[in-house]
Amino acid sequence: MPPAAASTPASSPAPGAAQGSARDRVLDAYEELLAEQSERAATLDAVAARAGVSKGGLLYHFASKEALASGVLDRFADLIEDDIRRMREAEDGPVDYFLRTSIPTDSRFERAIVAIARLAQAADPRARDALASAQRRWLEVLQEAVGDPLVARTIMLIGDGMYYNTALLPAANNVLRDETDIDDLVALIRRFAEGGRPSGR
Repeated sequence: MPPAAASTPASSPAPGAAQGSARDRVLDAYEELLAEQSERAATLDAVAARAGVSKGGLLYHFASKEALASGVLDRFADLIEDDIRRMREAEDGPVDYFLRTSIPTDSRFERAIVAIARLAQAADPRARDALASAQRRWLEVLQEAVGDPLVARTIMLIGDGMYYNTALLPAANNVLRDETDIDDLVALIRRFAEGGRPSGR
């Protein structure tokens, strides 16, 4: 999975659903191409074609691919702020929210995380920093909720595993088979978190 767990608000619009300004359509197109293919495939010509604008129209808003990357990074920062707020305010608590949103969905946030990961893979240090920052912030909220750094890191690793099994191995996944499995896992982790640090540590 990407270097940070995909904590994805279920209410976010699906890729391609945005009908905003030309600038937003260009950013949507760039994110989609990054997520679906690669940083190399997301050329200015390809982005303009996907967004339904001329190349001149694209360059009016973004003079280069670096400017495009800056745009998606700025939007990612806003999405992280919103996700952290949702996580803190979740009715069933941050642990429940984090684990349940570690199941990938066809959402704007999911697409943004994959797009930023593609930029990080292409050696963009800003993207690596953005993912690392998101991971730190999720971990901080989990640690506040459970009161133990080791338990918080364990929950994050479980979220990573949930993402891996459901996103990267969907056909072979025999771990999380249905909603009941997820409910049982969340209940188990909540009991573990409420118990604090395991004995022997």
